[in-house]
Amino acid sequence: MPMRRIALMMAAILLAATGLAEARPDTRTMSCDQLRQLLQSRHAVVLTTGPNTYDRYVRQFGNECDWPEVPMSAYVPTRDGSCPVYRCEEPVTNFPD
Repeated sequence: MPMRRIALMMAAILLAATGLAEARPDTRTMSCDQLRQLLQSRHAVVLTTGPNTYDRYVRQFGNECDWPEVPMSAYVPTRDGSCPVYRCEEPVTNFPD
C-alpha cells in the first residue's frame, strides 16, 4: 500500500476518533495571507480545498516532508484568488543520460 494512502487513512482514522472536534481549515474561506500565516505557524496542515478535496500542505523551508519527498509548488483556491503553497511530493528525477 503506498505511503501516501496509508497516511491519508491514518489521518481519517484520527479525525474520526476525535469526533470532528476541529474541522479542517477551508482555504476557500481564507485570504492568501491568512493561509500563508497558518502554514508558517503550524508548519504543516491538512486543508480542505473544495467540496470533496483536501491535502496536506507545508511551509516551504523546513523538515515537514518525509524523505525522499520535498516541498513542491502548488496552488489552492482562496477567498481572494489562487494562492501559491507547497505540498510534499517526490522530486522529478528524469535526468538526460
